[in-house]
Amino acid sequence: MKFITHLSWLLRALLFLAILAFSLMNTDPVTLRFLGQTWETPMIVALLLFFASGAALGVLACLSRLTRQRREILKLKREQRPSGDRVLPPQA
Repeated sequence: MKFITHLSWLLRALLFLAILAFSLMNTDPVTLRFLGQTWETPMIVALLLFFASGAALGVLACLSRLTRQRREILKLKREQRPSGDRVLPPQA
């Protein structure tokens, strides 16, 4: 079990180093044009911005389904609770 844990941390460290190396190699400025505005920023900042906004949109897209499922779970839990109007089976 420890081997798997160490392997997992090693892979995480390698992924972090690969992303760090990628970001350090892509510091050239890029020009972004949108709605008549022009911005100049390092490429890695632009990539990070678009990645973060894509992740946020993905979370927002799942939010309605998540809240609907939570409401349904609460409703089912309330239905499962014993109440006074239910007839309980005889105890042996």
